[in-house]
Amino acid sequence: MAPQISPSILSADFARLADEAKAVEGADWLHVDVMDNHFVPNLTLGVPVVESLARATDTPLDCHLMIEAPDRWAPQFVEAGASSVTFHVEAATAPVRLAREIRAKGARASMALRPATPIEPYEDLLPELDMLLIMTVEPGFGGQAFLDIMLPKIRRTRELISKHGLQLWLQVDGGVSASTIERCADAGADVFVAGSAVYGASDPAEAVRALRKQAETATAVASWSHDH
Repeated sequence: MAPQISPSILSADFARLADEAKAVEGADWLHVDVMDNHFVPNLTLGVPVVESLARATDTPLDCHLMIEAPDRWAPQFVEAGASSVTFHVEAATAPVRLAREIRAKGARASMALRPATPIEPYEDLLPELDMLLIMTVEPGFGGQAFLDIMLPKIRRTRELISKHGLQLWLQVDGGVSASTIERCADAGADVFVAGSAVYGASDPAEAVRALRKQAETATAVASWSHDH
């Protein structure tokens, strides 16, 4: 699969969200960080803003729920217009049931792991998912520095995906930039969330294209991309 870029509106100007969404219309996804000030120490936006964004852009919405009780809330984000919904396994009560419910409502089901959460206990859940998100910073705040110690976890996750022959996207989120995206792609990631690297650039659309090109170049020579 070709690498995909998902700019994070957490780094956009919240007073101009429709314009900020249009500024990255060449992106594959628009990453929407939903925080509840409980699961993470920050509060961002909820269902009404997602509904408005879905009307304002043709770019599919990739909603990352950093919230408590995702079992209760995730389906509402699909109804609000999200094309992909990510829940944190640390917060979900019944992850398999939740993934199936998200899929049944017509969205891609994705599960996220905080940096300290290992992938291995969830190997059997992978076939229930469309995407797995490895957090490369602690969730809760934008603009954090990339955690290099997550690269081995990305590699191990890619190996598990290959072992089971799954068409599972592997997303990374946190500190992804021109200086880190190639390492992530080499380790096995194929969907890249980039916040300040896109919205902090003078031309966000060009930043998306440049990051995608870097990811494509690194993927082409990565050992995992030749294992299939």
